[in-house]
Amino acid sequence: MSIDSLIIASFMLLLGILESIGGLYHDSKRTKDDWWIEVLSFVHSSTVSKPLIVIITALAMGAILPMWQGAYGDTSLWIALPFVLVVDDFIQYWYHRKAHEWAWLWNLHRPHHTGPDMGVMVTFRENIFYVMIIPNIWFLGIVTYLGLVQAVAIALVAKYIVVVSAHSDVRWDKWLYKHKSLDGLAWIIERTISTPSTHFAHHGKSSKDGISNPTGNFSNMFFFWDVMFGTAVITRKYPEEFGIENDPKDHWAAHLYWPIIKSDKANSEIGDGYHKEMTSLKEPVITQVEAGKTYWWCSCGYSKDQPYCNGSHNGTKYKPLKVQFDKSQKISWCTCKMTKTPPYCDGSHKD
Repeated sequence: MSIDSLIIASFMLLLGILESIGGLYHDSKRTKDDWWIEVLSFVHSSTVSKPLIVIITALAMGAILPMWQGAYGDTSLWIALPFVLVVDDFIQYWYHRKAHEWAWLWNLHRPHHTGPDMGVMVTFRENIFYVMIIPNIWFLGIVTYLGLVQAVAIALVAKYIVVVSAHSDVRWDKWLYKHKSLDGLAWIIERTISTPSTHFAHHGKSSKDGISNPTGNFSNMFFFWDVMFGTAVITRKYPEEFGIENDPKDHWAAHLYWPIIKSDKANSEIGDGYHKEMTSLKEPVITQVEAGKTYWWCSCGYSKDQPYCNGSHNGTKYKPLKVQFDKSQKISWCTCKMTKTPPYCDGSHKD
C-alpha cells in the first residue's frame, strides 16, 4: 500500500471509529441493502475501477504519445499541485452537476443519494459504471503519466481528507458555529471547502425543510465552485432526513450494476421499462394559501402532486420554485409550465 493510500485509509478508519462512538451505526437507518451497496461499491472502486482507469490510461497514452511519458516530471510542485487540485475539482463539479440534470447519468449517480444516513462509507457509495466514467479520474491518470506523480499523490490525500470528512457524521464544523469569535473563520472555510453542513444539505431529502439543497451544493473539495456558479446554499444547519423522495427501495444489485441489472420495482427510475410521465395540465389549479407558509412549485411537470414538487425533478435540469405569500389568499397556480410569471398562471396554457 502506498503512503498516500495508507494516510487516506487511516483517516477513514479514525472517522469511522468516531462515528461508531457517536452511535451512528448503533442507531443507523441503513438496511441490509444499504450495507451491501456501501461495502461492495467501496471495494470495487478501490480495487478494480480506479486502478483499472490508471492502467488503461497509461497503456493508451503509451501507445499514442510515448514521447510524453514523464515529460513534465520536472515541473515545480508549487505549480503542479494547484493545477492538479483545481482542474480535477472543476471537472468533478460539472460532472456531478450534470449527474443531477441528465436522466441516464442520474440513474448511475442515484445510489449515492439513496442512503438514509451520512457517514464515511457514503463517500464511495456509487454505481460501478458511474465511477468508471468519472472524467477527473481519467484526468489524474493522464497527468500521472505526464510525470506529475508527486502532485497527484498529495492532491489525492488533501482531496479525500476534505471529501470524506464532508460526508462523515463527525460534524467537525459544528464547533465553528458555536463561537461568535470564529464567525469570520467559519465564513471563509464554508465558502472555500466542502463542510458537513454544506454537503449534508446536498444529501438532504428535500429542500422543503429549508436546509437541504439536493439541486445544488455540488462541490467535491472546493465549495467556491458552488458560490461562483450560483448553486450554493449555506445555512450552518444539518438536515433531519437524507435520501430521495419516493424512494422505492431498490435491491442493492440494481443500484450497483444498472443498467446491466435493473430494479424489479415498477415505480423505480432504474426499473425495466420505466418512463417518467408528464403530469402537467392544460388549466390552472386554484388553491387557498396561507400567509408566511412556504410552498414549492413544481417546474419540471413530472410531479404527481401538481402544482407542488414531489422530488420528480431528479435527473432533469429543473428545480422547484420556493414561494411564500404575505397574506392568505386564493392563488391560480400554473400547471402547464409555460407561464412567464411562475408560479402564477398567465393564460399560456390556452396557446
